[in-house]
Amino acid sequence: MHMNTAIAGALGAWEGLTARLRGVGQWLPPLVLRLVMGWEFFESGREKLYGDNWFAEIQDRFPFPFDHVPTGFSWQLSTWTELAGAVLLWLGLGTRFAAFALLFVTFVATAAVHWPDMLSMWGDLAKGYAITDMGYGNFKLPLLFVVMLLPLLFQGPGWLSLDALLARLLRVDAMPAPRFDARAWALAAALMGACFLMLLPTFGIALLAIAAVLLAAERLLRT
Repeated sequence: MHMNTAIAGALGAWEGLTARLRGVGQWLPPLVLRLVMGWEFFESGREKLYGDNWFAEIQDRFPFPFDHVPTGFSWQLSTWTELAGAVLLWLGLGTRFAAFALLFVTFVATAAVHWPDMLSMWGDLAKGYAITDMGYGNFKLPLLFVVMLLPLLFQGPGWLSLDALLARLLRVDAMPAPRFDARAWALAAALMGACFLMLLPTFGIALLAIAAVLLAAERLLRT
């Protein structure tokens, strides 16, 4: 009896601890991610804004269709996506749209600048997982950016944001209950597939195909 009481007490304490961590987690971690990611992309955009356009030197490494558009257009598009996306992240306004736009830019940049030229073996890819000026791709930093942008895309900006304030003003649920249906997984596959088209086209197409199959299966099950 005493053992069961002790176990129940320990479980209750653990539930209280995790509940409080999750409560603060709706405020603090998203804010930190938005501030850090906003600063990183604002710095990158500002460097492009006041720097020289060097995209012409690597245009042949850009993924389609950016390898066919004028480098001046690509430069301006990248610059203002990073600057505007950074400000939106800081404000927590249109956060998911900003996070996706910056995620897409990160994949394009990885393909053009940070990805190894040739992948003859897995060892070549492993060498690129670094932050160094010694070559080999150096895709570790953009990968970390992707990991930090994904929670903002899928979980949102948190309560300390203009998105949450607008939701309250419009009487919309800012944190609706999660759904794990076929549409949810199709949406996730489509979002990631659009990004991977820029880096690993075959994998991106596969993810988009999975999204289409999930949507088709969901519609068949509803009829």
